[in-house]
Amino acid sequence: MEDVKTTKAGKKSQVIIRLDSESRPSSDDLERLSGEIGAFFDAKEAAGELNFGAGYTLEVSTPGVDLPLTAPRHWRRNRGRAVAVEHVGEENKPTLWRIGALSDDEQSVTLIRSEKRDIIVRQSRLENIARAVVEIEFSQPPAAEAEVAAQDFNLVAKEYLARRED
Repeated sequence: MEDVKTTKAGKKSQVIIRLDSESRPSSDDLERLSGEIGAFFDAKEAAGELNFGAGYTLEVSTPGVDLPLTAPRHWRRNRGRAVAVEHVGEENKPTLWRIGALSDDEQSVTLIRSEKRDIIVRQSRLENIARAVVEIEFSQPPAAEAEVAAQDFNLVAKEYLARRED
């Protein structure tokens, strides 16, 4: 469960639940889980253990692109995509990177970007990333960035990383 949000809308309530896993849940999975969660809520309301008011609307879905990347699986699943990253100590200064490989221990991620004709590579510990949100792209990524994003974490460290690591 990634996120739960309850909002009162007049006499009714809206309950929004965002679910995720290593492999994104299918629409069939979401429908089945929505039925199970709805039945659970209805039983709790009938028993007087839960009260959403005069009724509720239940929305069960997967997180959208606006949900910050927080877990290693988020980084792994979005490999190759553009991401706005704020590093600890650099908050309010998001920079645009492309997501590369995670380290074997899933504690660090490779970040790639182009500057003029150079490829800049940074391997950042996830704990040093204050906020990261996927950016929507309407064109293909630069080939050089995509090539580095597809490479193994350790290979990138050996080949590109004389520049910066934190």
